[in-house]
Amino acid sequence: MSATGGAGSFHGLPGLITIQQHIIANQRRHSEATGEFSFLLSGITIATKVLASKVRKAGLVDIFGATGEQNVQGETVQKLDRIANDLLMHCIGYRRSVGALASEENETVVDLTETGRAGKYLVLFDPLDGSSNIDVNIPTGTIFSILVRPDRSEWSEAGDVQAEILQAGVRQVGAGYVLYSGATTLVYTTGNGVHQFVLDPEIGAFVLVKERITVPARKKVYSVNEANSGSFPAEVRRYLDWTKTEAAGYSSRYVGSFVADFHRILMQGGIFLYPPTAKAPSGKLRLMYEANPMSLLIEQAGGSAIDGNGRILEKTPKKLHERTPLYIGSKDEVAVVEGFLRGKGAPAA
Repeated sequence: MSATGGAGSFHGLPGLITIQQHIIANQRRHSEATGEFSFLLSGITIATKVLASKVRKAGLVDIFGATGEQNVQGETVQKLDRIANDLLMHCIGYRRSVGALASEENETVVDLTETGRAGKYLVLFDPLDGSSNIDVNIPTGTIFSILVRPDRSEWSEAGDVQAEILQAGVRQVGAGYVLYSGATTLVYTTGNGVHQFVLDPEIGAFVLVKERITVPARKKVYSVNEANSGSFPAEVRRYLDWTKTEAAGYSSRYVGSFVADFHRILMQGGIFLYPPTAKAPSGKLRLMYEANPMSLLIEQAGGSAIDGNGRILEKTPKKLHERTPLYIGSKDEVAVVEGFLRGKGAPAA
């Protein structure tokens, strides 16, 4: 299989490879597969295709602006936030393999087991990352994370779905994002590499364009909101000062939409930083909705993700909307930042 999916064949299938074909082909590699996981992923693709259409029409219909409400995070809810959240809840919630849903926009877990279903999977998502940028036509995205519902015997409180969902990121069985931009791009992993698809509007399907993405180990590009740098930890400020020296030779690229910044780094290399600040001493990004899924993707592509003390995927969340610092990207670039955080300073030339 070549890097692009527009020609050739994939497991005997000629021509274009859709995400449904790709998921089914991967499912066949596992004799124990029942098709439930594939059906779950199809719910995500349906919701994001509808949402992509809404985003494209944002200037033509009344979905610009805020609702006048605030979410559990204390953030202003945009009209498209609500639309995106409802779409994902509806499309994924109908999959009987899903036991619970958790959204950045909802205060608590939506327990679907109360309807009598077994619900093998737990799905978490940020319905519309960067939604405040919609009004100015800057890329936005959807991020999702999939966990297996643990055996109830593992938990002291039987039936406590909120406790069941508080799992370390290393236990994710799938993760991905959709980037709504010039093209609608879906990137996902189920622990067997990272794969990229683009929505072809003529056929209404996500089509494979690249398999087994590998992030470059080194790329002298960093992405951070430097307006907050005055309250960054001293070690991070020293790193940023060093990057600006002629000897270091770094460039800065920052969109302000996490999915867009991450996608560029996944494709081209570099590092994204969101350190602790005076306003957000525990970090701003959500561990379970943003940091965990992106960390699984970057590690599957050969990169790294840390919180300054250790690997993101090894953190066990204590609450549903927990926040975390995040340093994520090319393996060597993350190692350089980690060196500064540990007081080692600039790497040897």
